[in-house]
Amino acid sequence: MAEFICRMGTPAGEVVTRNVEAVGVQEARARLEKEGFRIFSIVPPKRAGIAAFTRGGKAGTNARVKAGDFMLFNQQLAALLRAGIPILQSVAMLRRRAASARLRAVLADVETKIRSGVALSAAFAEQGAIFPRIYTASILAGERSGALDEVLNRYVVYMRRGVEVRRKVRGALAYPLFLLLASAGMVTFLTVYVVPRMSRLFEGFGKGLPTVTVMVVGLSSFVSQNIYWLAPLLIGSAVAFGFWSRTASGKLNIDRFLLKLPIISALLKQLAVAQITRSLATLLAGGITLVESWEIAAESITNRELRARSSAILPMIREGRSFTESLESAGWIPELALDMIGVGERSGSLREMLEEVASFYDAEAEVRLEQFTTVLEPAILLVMGGVVVTILLAIYLPIIQSISNVTGR
Repeated sequence: MAEFICRMGTPAGEVVTRNVEAVGVQEARARLEKEGFRIFSIVPPKRAGIAAFTRGGKAGTNARVKAGDFMLFNQQLAALLRAGIPILQSVAMLRRRAASARLRAVLADVETKIRSGVALSAAFAEQGAIFPRIYTASILAGERSGALDEVLNRYVVYMRRGVEVRRKVRGALAYPLFLLLASAGMVTFLTVYVVPRMSRLFEGFGKGLPTVTVMVVGLSSFVSQNIYWLAPLLIGSAVAFGFWSRTASGKLNIDRFLLKLPIISALLKQLAVAQITRSLATLLAGGITLVESWEIAAESITNRELRARSSAILPMIREGRSFTESLESAGWIPELALDMIGVGERSGSLREMLEEVASFYDAEAEVRLEQFTTVLEPAILLVMGGVVVTILLAIYLPIIQSISNVTGR
């Protein structure tokens, strides 16, 4: 006997999901129809798990809905469901009120699928990569438990924390990036525009120019005379790097390179630990098994090298190994996190401990990010300042030398 996930309509007109044990799909369908149910879908045993049930759907090439719009939608949906409004009516109301045209189009498709008898989780899963699997899995767990509004509230908290982390990362890197672009623009202006014009003043100096002036003027002349092929070369290289960085091998190599950089490596690992433990805690709170929770939550590891190192964890969990031992096999999760998770696993409070780990490493990542920006800003100023001073010395040294020679006579 195998267990099937059956989506069906009751004689009273309600749409429900039930787990049914049967030898095959036909037997399950016949038994339920005999009881007066209208069958919409029966998921076979090989796809009966939540992880498999939420996989499927379209090709996933569509752009995702903006995080702010998506979070607001879930907050409103949870409030409507808590007020006792049916799912179909709630989705229709939110579709009409959605400010985002992209979200309205997605909700229109979801509403159509729900009207045809598809479950809310399956309707979202059919949208492909627009919605993360952790979301559709949480919705399915909420449908099974009958506490969909509570699951949505937990997901909103999870999403809000993720948005806060991303906002802090972007905010911390915004000023160093602006500083780097401004400095690069200044150096380019001095090299391409100022130095070539000043070099005309040095033509009468003969061979008495300082070495730094000769080097800077020579480099500036080379760039100015070959700008028509250097600029397309640089642009083409940037475009080629952009395309390469979007390939699977390019992304993997970039992720590997980032893990070799000081400070950045520790920061990426701390962010990954916080994200994976928060995802696991959210899924476990929805009643999803540890095996399926890890299979889904592992997708939240954005660094492909760390994800590859974690590939052996799922088979070990399925073999019955302890969760802590399985995590230790990855080789990149900090020992403190492993110790905390081990305590939670042995005490039966794994979900609560995972939330503590996520909060702890969120705070650690903030400290590490502050250290990184503290080092990065002076480094940019030092390097670019050195370049600018070199260019200015190249310009003014011959003038100062010439004045000294005149006054010395």
